[in-house]
Amino acid sequence: MSVDTATVAKIASLARIKVTEAEIGAMVPELNGILAWVEQLAEVDVTGVEPMTAVIPNTQRLRDDVVNADPLTGGDMRDAVLANAPAPEHGFFGVPKVIE
Repeated sequence: MSVDTATVAKIASLARIKVTEAEIGAMVPELNGILAWVEQLAEVDVTGVEPMTAVIPNTQRLRDDVVNADPLTGGDMRDAVLANAPAPEHGFFGVPKVIE
């Protein structure tokens, strides 16, 4: 694929980018070079190559999901939390009905 000045001018117009004739002339060989490089990449045989998400293998460091891991911020404090609620109901916060 080859790009000419008319194509660059049309792309600039569609993108609403104001460019001068000199800038268009400078962009033509740059865009042709980029497209030639992409075509060269398309010729590479990648059969048997697995797709990758990163250059190095990344693994997530996971921890065990323990409810009471920290006694200050851990779970199993429902009764203590609901002791301050104005209207606890069945182990949950009771709220007034807003839809009639």
